Amino acid sequence: MNFSALLINLGATVVAVALVMALTMAYALRRREQSIVDTVWGLGFVVVAAVSFVLSAGHGDPVQRWVTLALTAVWGVRLGVYIHARNRGKGEDPRYAALLRRNQGKLVPYVIRTIYWPQGAIMWVVSLPVQAAMYVAEPVPALLWAGVVVWAVGFAFEAVGDAQLARFKRDPANAGRLMDRGLWAWTRHPNYFGDSVVWTGLFLLACSHWAGLFTVIGPVLMTHMLVNKSGKALLERRMSRSRGPEFAEYAARTSGFFPRPPRRA
Repeated sequence: MNFSALLINLGATVVAVALVMALTMAYALRRREQSIVDTVWGLGFVVVAAVSFVLSAGHGDPVQRWVTLALTAVWGVRLGVYIHARNRGKGEDPRYAALLRRNQGKLVPYVIRTIYWPQGAIMWVVSLPVQAAMYVAEPVPALLWAGVVVWAVGFAFEAVGDAQLARFKRDPANAGRLMDRGLWAWTRHPNYFGDSVVWTGLFLLACSHWAGLFTVIGPVLMTHMLVNKSGKALLERRMSRSRGPEFAEYAARTSGFFPRPPRRA
């Protein structure tokens, strides 16, 4: 692994992430809809992967570089398209609306501090396995294939879970009902679980070199955010308030994160 080239890459992706966040903020302020950043979230990782792919030419194994770029791009584009379709025409997300109501000063510094700087920093840290994987000169075939398989399992959970939920919501007969079918009967958050597994797979791609082991912070941070911060914890607090006993019953029989058969009522 060429550490000098990787350091240059790390600096370049800081600039790339900053530009992605700045352009997103400018557009979101113009539209008065900060939830646009959710659509850009997955696409930002594609930008990081693309920059790393270009800069790693001549430093990393070509097959490994192409695989890393492809897996990141498929995940990021699907996520961006799905969130855009889900949020289109619905206006500001309640989370961001509540955040904006707490602002007592100038808007731009506030949204930078509370939305765009934190999300950009998290994006860059989580993307470290992708950046490091691009510079692996001699990948271990077993780790390369293990990474692809783990990524595929996570991607299936995320994509299938999202598709099942979208189909459930489109059916008027399900209005006001709680989704507890398909993968949602095995885990209350198949999409979040899948996201965590996807980034574990990408981390394995970086592990062909010892330095890649340090990028474990990427999937760890992603999982922490999904479980304890902006994902599961926040959503379940809202569901508990709005659904009450119905959600409590669902939570009692369904795993909170790792899939398992539902408990009997």
